[in-house]
Amino acid sequence: MCGIVGYIGLPEKTSQHSALDVLLEGLRRLEYRGYDSAGVATVAAGTVSTRKKSGKLANLLAEIDAAPMEAASVGIGHTRWATHGAPTDQNAHPHLADGGKLAVIHNGIIENFAQLKAKLVAAGEEFSSQTDTEVAAKLIGQYFTGSAAGDLTEAMRLASSELEGAFTLLAVHADQPDRVVASRRNSPLVVGLGEGENFLGSDVSGFIDFTREAVELEQDQVVTITTEDVAIINFDGTEAEGKRFSVNWDAAAAEKGGFGTFMEKEIHDQPKAVEDTLLGRTDASGRLVLDELRIDPEELKSISKIIVLACGTSAYAGMVAKYAIEHWVRVPVEVELSHEFRYRDPIIDDSTLIVSLSQSGETMDTLMAVRYAKEQGARTLAICNTNGSTIPRESDAVLYTHAGPEIAVASTKAFLAQITASYLLGLYMAQLRGKLFQGEIEDILADLHKIPGKIQEVLDGGDQIRELAREMAQEPSVLFLGRHVGYPVAMEGALKLKEIAYIHAEGFAAGELKHGPIALIDQGQPVFVVVPSPHGRDSLHAKVVSNIQEVRARGARTITVAEAGDADVVDYSETVFYVPETQPLLMPLLTTVPLQIFACALAAEKGYDVDQPRNLAKSVTVE
Repeated sequence: MCGIVGYIGLPEKTSQHSALDVLLEGLRRLEYRGYDSAGVATVAAGTVSTRKKSGKLANLLAEIDAAPMEAASVGIGHTRWATHGAPTDQNAHPHLADGGKLAVIHNGIIENFAQLKAKLVAAGEEFSSQTDTEVAAKLIGQYFTGSAAGDLTEAMRLASSELEGAFTLLAVHADQPDRVVASRRNSPLVVGLGEGENFLGSDVSGFIDFTREAVELEQDQVVTITTEDVAIINFDGTEAEGKRFSVNWDAAAAEKGGFGTFMEKEIHDQPKAVEDTLLGRTDASGRLVLDELRIDPEELKSISKIIVLACGTSAYAGMVAKYAIEHWVRVPVEVELSHEFRYRDPIIDDSTLIVSLSQSGETMDTLMAVRYAKEQGARTLAICNTNGSTIPRESDAVLYTHAGPEIAVASTKAFLAQITASYLLGLYMAQLRGKLFQGEIEDILADLHKIPGKIQEVLDGGDQIRELAREMAQEPSVLFLGRHVGYPVAMEGALKLKEIAYIHAEGFAAGELKHGPIALIDQGQPVFVVVPSPHGRDSLHAKVVSNIQEVRARGARTITVAEAGDADVVDYSETVFYVPETQPLLMPLLTTVPLQIFACALAAEKGYDVDQPRNLAKSVTVE
């Protein structure tokens, strides 16, 4: 949540693109992170100029049109997701200090802001907002005019060392117009490298239009960018170097590609997301090779327990992983919500493998849980979609998904990519530990490689699902049922409706019906049922068909997602969506897709912003 962009270029570059152009384009690309206000600050002719407005980026653009800003080659920009203080013009970033010569923007939460503010007020500082960010600005300003002696880098270092919590700070000062200075702790920040210009961003989307070369920053570091240099120091003042990397996707990958919304595009990206996540994972003999892992195979052989850490949609991917890994590896797997994990005194040791799932690699709850697990001696492995992000950098190993940028707040292709990567991890561990014959692993991998084409078949039949969504747009409540790997799919289907259509939706394990939820069934109540394959666990298939009959007998409108050729569901379903046949454990890669299409179409029919649902952010970088 919150988007941050910083830029500095040579004055002559303003004829090609001004600082304002770069900032606004970066903020546009970072809109997916979720925000409720936006603002920019530029430095020109010895003066800091700011514009900021609550609401969408269009409001800021209108403000700039009404009061144009002087051409500049240095500046910072911000989209805010409110934490301290309501989403108002006054609370929007940037915030000013040092008589208006210093502008600061901030992502995260400063936990000791109240104590710092009290000291600053006692020293004569006046505040015009309710934000913790203005406290940081005033603190940097005091250091700049005091012990830092007019050095913005040193003022940022001293102030950052005094702050507690999670933050990324960017600052510009009229007295040092040749630089942008930033710091980070527990919050994302990436440097973009150009020729005669350099960039800063919450992630590479903030500058992907201008460069694909980037630098990772470590924890507790200050970076100063000028037109010719990137200088990094630690909070203790020692020099440091960042790790360079290249971005392997371009700006076009973050555009809608002819679809009406990013979410719709990303649903249709899923065949490629799964295909790319599988790409290059085997050697010439067909054995799995996961070079990214960086964990000694002997250590993986000695693992006695796996704990999956995740939040939201990623947690449901983790539940699917649990079924597959336990079945293939015969190691117990627990799935924990990251924000609960470290507060319950979990039992972990050096034989525990912690697997974290995060699309962004910056999910603060998950990051803090991973750090806690490392302190307890556990091995940590990240499954992540974002190269250079914090969770993979701080984990012992990483398995990257290759889904490309996911812009819509509601996750779709990252979910399927996470499941795919989890399957690869499970099969790799089964291979190492000898729990499956090599031929069995190759058969499963062969079926996995067929999944992209089968997802495409589901997408090609999407009109039936969209028509149902339009018909059901006014329904106040929808229930979802599933068993085995269909259970997390049911919960994910319900979450998608809650996220983007704002209607009551719940996912249940179908066997729980008789233990309470069946009381919710009334005449006409829509119930989606994710039906197991009749060719797999036959007893479960029969039981779920019985569940369909139970709710149908009580007046429910039953909608089933079933394997092609399953005739048993027809008599008890008002609507059936068929998906191609595959191995039962792989079914979530197919059965999830109709539920995504349904939620997207229903929300669009209701006239909602599918890509940026209210109150939500793409990357939750605060606890």
